[in-house]
Amino acid sequence: MSKSITDKEQQVTYLKERLQIFMEVLDAIDPETADLQDIDNLIGMMDDLEDKMEQFKERPEI
Repeated sequence: MSKSITDKEQQVTYLKERLQIFMEVLDAIDPETADLQDIDNLIGMMDDLEDKMEQFKERPEI
């Protein structure tokens, strides 16, 4: 298991990296051939990102 990120700068960097991955996946999807599973995956990625943001907000900075 990885160590918790408590430093605010590291948290922001982590979130930026995850958002960049989301944007790359979004750009790679062809709107003409995207199916429901593709949309569900995107929604899941956004849900995971939102959950992580909430976790970071609740974590005290050490």
